[in-house]
Amino acid sequence: MSIFTDITFFEVCMALVTVGMAERALLAYAPIKMVGPNGWLIRADIEE
Repeated sequence: MSIFTDITFFEVCMALVTVGMAERALLAYAPIKMVGPNGWLIRADIEE
């Protein structure tokens, strides 16, 4: 048995949705120096 045989399609989808929601929350609430155009975590084109 492989470790990958226990992972379902639903679990993969939910993991992708969770990562997407976390990224959106981070972009919305993190400081601009962290996630701005010259951010050290995410380089995004967002405005203050």
